[in-house]
Amino acid sequence: MKQLFIIRHAKSSWDIGVLNDFDRGLNQRGHSDAPIMAKRLINRNISIDLFVSSTAKRALTTATYFAEAYYKVEKDILKVDELYHAMPNVFYKTIADLNDEFNNVALFSHNPGITEFINELTKTQIDDMPTCGVFAIKIDTNTWSNFAKANKEFWFFDYPKAI
Repeated sequence: MKQLFIIRHAKSSWDIGVLNDFDRGLNQRGHSDAPIMAKRLINRNISIDLFVSSTAKRALTTATYFAEAYYKVEKDILKVDELYHAMPNVFYKTIADLNDEFNNVALFSHNPGITEFINELTKTQIDDMPTCGVFAIKIDTNTWSNFAKANKEFWFFDYPKAI
């Protein structure tokens, strides 16, 4: 049995000084939400064996907050360039290539692809994956290479609620 936690990056900044989309960082809410959501996973007694992230600044920063909550550092995060604005086929390939020694994987990426990917996995559908949202599934397999064909069970969905 494998477990996958699909996480959209936290709320990003639209500061005028940023030259391109790839380099956009988190805004104040994003810097607040990411550690809170990481703590929610910990409070569920969930262990994470591997953190996988898009290399875009906002996704990698979000992944770093989660990794640090699990006493890991950025260098422990598997960085995958192709997860930047990835479509579902890239998610499937990235997951299929994971090392089977990892059972609980957190994957960080972007909309719109992350919502499309999530909606292909189970009967549970989401209109729009919110920033720093966590969509968790259990996969009936011992090998990530079987991910696409394996039975997948929706586990939970959580996201920061607006105050």
